Amino acid sequence: MRRAGQHGANAPASYNWPMQSCHDIAIVGGGASAVLASLQFLRRARQPLQLAMLAPDPQPGRGVAYSTRRPEHLLNVPAGRMSALAERPDDLVEWLATEPDHAGIDRHELASRFIARRDYARYLAARLEQARAASPARLEQVQARVLALHAQDGHWRLETTAGPVLARRVLLAAGNAARPLPARGATTLSGPALLQAWDYEAVAALDPDSDVAVVGTGLSMADVLVSLEAGGHRGRIHLLSRHALLPLAHAGGHHGVDPELDVASLHPLPLRARLRRLRAQARDARDRGLPWQAVMEALRPHGHALWQSLPPAEQRRFLRHGMRWWDIHRHRLAPEVAARLEQLRAQGRLHLHRARLDLVVSGSRCVRLSARRADGSELCLDVDHIINATGMETRIQAMRNPLLEQLLGTGLARPGGHGMGLDSDPAGRVVDAAGQARDGLRVIGSLRIGQEWETIAVPDLRLQAAAIAGDWLG
Repeated sequence: MRRAGQHGANAPASYNWPMQSCHDIAIVGGGASAVLASLQFLRRARQPLQLAMLAPDPQPGRGVAYSTRRPEHLLNVPAGRMSALAERPDDLVEWLATEPDHAGIDRHELASRFIARRDYARYLAARLEQARAASPARLEQVQARVLALHAQDGHWRLETTAGPVLARRVLLAAGNAARPLPARGATTLSGPALLQAWDYEAVAALDPDSDVAVVGTGLSMADVLVSLEAGGHRGRIHLLSRHALLPLAHAGGHHGVDPELDVASLHPLPLRARLRRLRAQARDARDRGLPWQAVMEALRPHGHALWQSLPPAEQRRFLRHGMRWWDIHRHRLAPEVAARLEQLRAQGRLHLHRARLDLVVSGSRCVRLSARRADGSELCLDVDHIINATGMETRIQAMRNPLLEQLLGTGLARPGGHGMGLDSDPAGRVVDAAGQARDGLRVIGSLRIGQEWETIAVPDLRLQAAAIAGDWLG
């Protein structure tokens, strides 16, 4: 077996077994947050370092969001705001300008485009390889799933499906986990009766004449609909959720003027008063000729502070009553995707139901779905396929992740606020069961949701990555 030191310092490599030497930093995960962190470590390294990225998928940067190969799946943010590097905000646009599909297009036009997510995955991979080639640090890709983590003689021992890995520091970049279908009988169903919205190719391959029920009406639902449309789907499509709220669209064009938003004045206010103040801000923006989306954009950088300034009781009230309304305004669709959904609704192709799913039963010819409407009446649907588009799981103990379960069980970590994600301090240091934060064990991305709420978008991830790399490498 070859050891890490037997290769050139910058040669990219991917192995099916772990390196035997002790790595300086082990990154658990291979999605966007892992790549953003790796970029920062590689770019900031001033001396040889041993880095390891441990993930089942050998292709870094894909994760859940960017694993799709479907051209109709677009970013939900314009390219001009999706640079992997906070210090180089035009980096994605510069990369796009070198690609044949975008050659000759004005940079301003490129910055305003909502590009395919598969192209964003290629961008992340390209920038990672460039950083590898230019860095004195060495990044090994270990194709394995991490099952457990133990403190050992001042280091960390990672137990993986390919054997043990040693590291001085560990960054948890586990990414998103799918929420299970919230219904009795769901565990008795299997594909193709029950599909996950993130199983992109299986959704696209459905019989065009089949009847489909999509449970959940957020961004994952939009992915499902555009894939069905791209495949010439002709059957009935039922959309089901407790609120029956559909994602809203980004405003077209560039408004050029920022709304006057006094964020500091929101901090002392309770939740209801904050919402009233924001509605008033949206009306003021409208009077100035600005779309309400401009208010949300001005608010976006302050999401962490606004969440943390709410008392726990007010946070719980938001999670119960305000979260879905926040999501449809904050996490918006590309205008062209929103237009496709509106077209499907205008054609009568979509049947939107406001109801809470209760039971699913597989029959010989179809799947029966039973749900309860707000007025107490029962909704029954017979469909060929149910597609789970309920989004990502935030409850740490429901993620079915062996590593996270082990960390909780051994007291190396504890759940974050309201049981969401892992508890961590503002620097991302994981807080253990005794309330102690460990500098050598940090977390990035969605697992920080309990403390920061807004923690899954690339602008948030790249700032977290830069801060952690700055602390660890200077």
